[in-house]
Amino acid sequence: MQIAPSLLSCDFSIFGEEIVRVDKAGADLMHLDIMDGHFVPNLTFGAPIIKKLRKYTEKPFDVHLMISEPHRYIGDFADAGADIISFHTECDSDIEETLRLIEQRGVKPALAIKPGTSPDVVLPYLDRLYMVLVMTVEPGFGGQRFMADMMPKVEFLKKEIAARGLDTLIQVDGGIAKDTIATAAKAGVDICVAGTAVFGTPDAKAAIEELKALCK
Repeated sequence: MQIAPSLLSCDFSIFGEEIVRVDKAGADLMHLDIMDGHFVPNLTFGAPIIKKLRKYTEKPFDVHLMISEPHRYIGDFADAGADIISFHTECDSDIEETLRLIEQRGVKPALAIKPGTSPDVVLPYLDRLYMVLVMTVEPGFGGQRFMADMMPKVEFLKKEIAARGLDTLIQVDGGIAKDTIATAAKAGVDICVAGTAVFGTPDAKAAIEELKALCK
């Protein structure tokens, strides 16, 4: 299991230091949530901030676009240092075109689905995806309760990935904690985004190690 701390839960006043802290603690990726106040009812930060943060770690930047028109900003986030860009199937951009823009920039493409969206929608694109992000809360705010009833989506996608002989990863985001991560692992999740479970503790290293141990 890989752990991607959600920077949405960090102390923004010391953003760079927080990245260094979880890097040293054993984070596998840095999960950066981009919200536009339209696609989801919250605002966070954009590509200029990510560009400034890039110098603080060599770990992959996992950029999750919760915005209405992701195709307009792919170049900006690629230039800022994104290694993975995920965007939502429910967005207003053309999925095919947006994937093409990500691929052209040499960034790993991923699709995300909200809790109310069927996993069937990603199947036409599965062969092109580095990752599928299954939201286990309604996107927009951290600290929500994990939706265990999203795990059949994970199991469905894992079977399809195996049937096609692919190595596409499955990520979940929302409500991941000590009492929920084993459920995600059992379903076949490869990467768990964890916010409060990592940043809400004084010892991030111990928190990440415990989360990984609970998956075994």
